[in-house]
Amino acid sequence: MDLKERTMRSALIILVVALAPAVHAQSYPSKPIRLIVPSLPGGGFDVTGRTLADKMGPLLGTQMVVENRTGAGTVVGTETVAKAPADGYTLLIGGLSNIALNAGLYEKLGYDPHDFRPIGLAVSCSYTLIGRKDLPANSLRELIDFGRANPGKLTYGGAPGTGQHIAASALFSLTGVNALSIFYKGASAVYQDLLGGRVDLYFDNTQTARPHIEKGAAKPYATSSPVRLSFLPKLPTVTETGVAKLDMETWFGPFVVKATPQPIVERLRAEFAKTMAMNDVVTRFQNTGGRVLAMNPDETEKYVAAEIIRWMGVIKAAGIKIQQ
Repeated sequence: MDLKERTMRSALIILVVALAPAVHAQSYPSKPIRLIVPSLPGGGFDVTGRTLADKMGPLLGTQMVVENRTGAGTVVGTETVAKAPADGYTLLIGGLSNIALNAGLYEKLGYDPHDFRPIGLAVSCSYTLIGRKDLPANSLRELIDFGRANPGKLTYGGAPGTGQHIAASALFSLTGVNALSIFYKGASAVYQDLLGGRVDLYFDNTQTARPHIEKGAAKPYATSSPVRLSFLPKLPTVTETGVAKLDMETWFGPFVVKATPQPIVERLRAEFAKTMAMNDVVTRFQNTGGRVLAMNPDETEKYVAAEIIRWMGVIKAAGIKIQQ
């Protein structure tokens, strides 16, 4: 083989390698896509995942299969995606807890939050502190005063490492209340005990707490949003009560492994954008108390990166850790 032939063959190999991702992307998707929800059914992760899967699957021309992978808060499901091939066939519903909080909570974590890229953020939602309806305190100020006067008596539920757990832990740390954290596998289990009077408090996503508030089954104390909520106008924010400054919103959206080929990322982002422009999708998120987000990919990536830095600092300052 002469030099000219070797040069042409090398150039052909380089061209084939360079074109491989594009060719793969043109045929994508050629099989069902797994959408991993790292929590039990019924919470914010699950609602977001199923809403998006119902619409994005048909737009992509395939089935988007939702899988609830639970364990260690949101760690197990998130690790599942981190270890999956970077081919666009395994997506993650990422949120504040598994993308921004876990890295600060766990000394040993099987993934790095920077291992993922956001396809987009669909919705954000505040947290609302609710209590069993027969709890003697009728305002957040009264609740904090009660907690200070009765160290270790108040209990609050939540899955370890979730936004619900961090919101409550941060509030009680900031206000000097010694409250007992009780870990659950998911929201459904917490509500069974909260409504049954076996646990005192739950700082839940507003979208899943709202029905219990409106039915009078739970007592609302405050929301973590920066401003009052239009659908719960009488409910104060934590900050405006004066007990502590706490502004905190969770967010949810689909993520892929960082090494996923750019053409596939762009295809997913295009179908995600179409989904989020659908009136019924917007209405569904709004009806559950969510705030629909409208950020372009660059804004989304910068926002997620800033949230990781912010919440790692908050967790470190509050001294919150999960025992493994």
